[in-house]
Amino acid sequence: MSDPARVLPEHPPVTDWVHDFDHTDPQWTANPFPIWDELRAASPVVHTERFLGCYLPTTYEAVREIAHDTEHFSSRRVLVRDVRPELTARAPPITSDPPEHKPAKQLLLPPFTPDAMKRLEPRVRAICNELIDEFIADGKCDAAARYTKHVPVRTIAHMLGIPEQDSDLFIKWIHEILELGIKDQEALMRGANEMTEYFAGHVEHRKTHPSDDLISTMMKARTRDGQPLEDEHVLGSLRLILIAGIDTTWSAIGSSLWHLAQTPADRERLVGQPELMPTAVEELLRAYSPVTMAREVVKETVVSGCPVKPGNMVLLSFPAANRDPAMFPDADKVVLDRKENRHAAFGLGIHRCVGSNLARMEMTVAIEEWLRRIPDFHLDPAGKVTWSEGTVRGPRQLPFLFGKAT
Repeated sequence: MSDPARVLPEHPPVTDWVHDFDHTDPQWTANPFPIWDELRAASPVVHTERFLGCYLPTTYEAVREIAHDTEHFSSRRVLVRDVRPELTARAPPITSDPPEHKPAKQLLLPPFTPDAMKRLEPRVRAICNELIDEFIADGKCDAAARYTKHVPVRTIAHMLGIPEQDSDLFIKWIHEILELGIKDQEALMRGANEMTEYFAGHVEHRKTHPSDDLISTMMKARTRDGQPLEDEHVLGSLRLILIAGIDTTWSAIGSSLWHLAQTPADRERLVGQPELMPTAVEELLRAYSPVTMAREVVKETVVSGCPVKPGNMVLLSFPAANRDPAMFPDADKVVLDRKENRHAAFGLGIHRCVGSNLARMEMTVAIEEWLRRIPDFHLDPAGKVTWSEGTVRGPRQLPFLFGKAT
């Protein structure tokens, strides 16, 4: 059992979103879009006393300002939680500020180039079809449980050179860190420690059995002065790759299929015009961006005319920015052939996602293979769609029936 002192009390329901928002509230989890509209209409930056004090920029411009401002906003904490314990575990480069950030990020770029993704794509297509083979004859499935979460889990495992059958462990750790960990320090530490111990074993093994996988690539990397990375740096980056590379893409694929399940016109258009897929993927990323990051205010400043003070966190909502009508005409509509689409789904500024090429490729392949094998599907009215809580949003139950809705 968890120590009750380390599981924080449940938050009271929100009754005033503008002055007391809470991104873990069930209303937000179920449907945040009208809440963002309400907050954006009130102010470009809103504040809550919850989470020991937290700001939320509501417009694209306010999010952009903060994301580009590394002087007043630190990335040393990337989750908004009820506690702010001493900082111990790092996950470079996402938890790094300048000047440490740039060299840490550059070390991670080579494995995620477009050419590297082309080499990886056949394995991802195979994974998608192996998964579909398991349920297509049933005429129905929970796509979140049987498909969307396994595509990125098995892809990342393949890249890291670790057993794909360990994927249930990865899912458990991510749930403990990103969802339970917001309010339960013990769950967060358990997930983080188990993950670190797991990777430490693989790092030790690679010291005597090097290979060409991503773990060995990180171990072969050298700093600017030619030194190998410390084990702690390697372990931190591996934690980041696992956490950032699974939940986010799982959520993006799931949200895309959720949209297509209830929008037959878009689904039929993609089946009939497969050349639309690149712009459609960008639009689905914009409309259902899964990731909200965090920053810590370290110096007093002003954002879009609103003062922000040190001692507070910032919930940096890229999804809310992507629904800002000042930036995107018809921001609340999915327009599969949207021409201008400078969305922020992969972040803005120096911390823009290292794995964006990987995520795009996985999304494209997962949707293409699904539509090729299951061109007609719809939500099962007897089931219930549920969404994840916290800073990564995506469907966690996604019951589908195959065939046209009657």
